[in-house]
Amino acid sequence: MAATAVRYLRSVGAATATGPQAPVEALPRPDLRAVRDGERLPVDPGEFRRVLGHFASGVTIVTARDADGPTGFACQSFASLSLDPPLVVFLVARTSTTWPRIARAGAFCVNILGAEQGPLCRGFAVSGADKFAGVAYADAPATGSPLLDGVPAWVDCRVQAVHTGGDHLIVVGRVETLGAAADAEPLLFHRGVFGRFTG
Repeated sequence: MAATAVRYLRSVGAATATGPQAPVEALPRPDLRAVRDGERLPVDPGEFRRVLGHFASGVTIVTARDADGPTGFACQSFASLSLDPPLVVFLVARTSTTWPRIARAGAFCVNILGAEQGPLCRGFAVSGADKFAGVAYADAPATGSPLLDGVPAWVDCRVQAVHTGGDHLIVVGRVETLGAAADAEPLLFHRGVFGRFTG
């Protein structure tokens, strides 16, 4: 399935190291079942969330701009992937209504949130609302994706590849440019609540 997704992205001209920078069409919505009917899940979903919630992470907002304007969603599952070439990765639910718009844009900006930006994150975590109402932003230098005002750091990317991972998609982005403010304190997420780093 992952190979199919990559072939599909290449066939529609997804951004690659040597290929054209054409928009990426969204993949069709898949059947999300990971087990056959009658099979029992090996782990209770509630217990899975409870235990994995002990892993503290940073918080980001992934933004893009398509023909309908700016779009974005709050994303906890973000990480660096490769230094050479410079790649990052984020995970998005296959049921996400924002992902098809990011896929069409073929590019995105990861806005890494600061300690005081919990309310901004909550605004982008809801579905169906105008997430950009009252939110100031500029165009990211390479892709034009929304770069939110006041974020401590940002990473401007083009979609490099998309892989399937259960009920999520694994989106690999090739970094075009990035930046950070000095000495900014990060917003952390742990066991369902926001927090801050104390050294």
